[in-house]
Amino acid sequence: MPREPYYVQSLERGLAVIRAFDAQHRELTLSDVARACGLTRAAARRFLLTLTDLGYVRTDGRLFSLAPRVLELGYSYLSSLSLPEVAEPHLERLVAQVRESSSIAVLDGDDIVYVARVPTSRIMRVAINVGTRFPAYATSMGRVLLAALPEPELEAYLTRAKLEPLTDRTICSPIALRAELDRVRVQGHSIVDQELEEGLRALAAPIRDRSGAAAGAVNVSVHAARATVDEIRERLLPPLLAATAAIEADLRIANRNPTVA
Repeated sequence: MPREPYYVQSLERGLAVIRAFDAQHRELTLSDVARACGLTRAAARRFLLTLTDLGYVRTDGRLFSLAPRVLELGYSYLSSLSLPEVAEPHLERLVAQVRESSSIAVLDGDDIVYVARVPTSRIMRVAINVGTRFPAYATSMGRVLLAALPEPELEAYLTRAKLEPLTDRTICSPIALRAELDRVRVQGHSIVDQELEEGLRALAAPIRDRSGAAAGAVNVSVHAARATVDEIRERLLPPLLAATAAIEADLRIANRNPTVA
């Protein structure tokens, strides 16, 4: 597809080099980066050395890794977003009450992105941190956020989304997903039973801003061996809804205060 006249391909490639590093690939060689980003070794070397000069990447001469300064790239967004800061105390109280991990995510394209998290114990193979992304269709937070989209945006999502089977329980049919999102919209919460990862059940509810739009979502995640779906709904839904109501109330206060970003 042709690029727009303003499109800067070198910027795209530079960001791709940064994204090549993750929890499974903390250190990469020049060849690793070139292969991951579809670049020549010469191009990958130029990007890596430029990022090193800027302080975003460090190297011992053979292996490259991200430097702490790369956090600046996300800090501007997080520092301008009042949701994580306002919600954190409520997440901590919720976790203390239910003794299960809780997170907040926002919708970013076709994914959810974690912006706050209070864990109890690790129950997923993948470590979850602020900035972790998952496909929206297979997550409880993603579903409450998708269900809150205006109809044209939801229809566009269902048309373009690649619904892949992450487990044998994952909803992969656009028709079935649409039916589930309709149900989520009516009931006001979502429970996902081992669709993102075997052994993981999660419950989520939206956080609504003053206009009624979903600004984010809060979840509680539970190992399947510890609670059935019915037990999750009975035991965890009331405290989760109380937490989202408290977050919404504080957000309304924060948004009236010009000193709060």
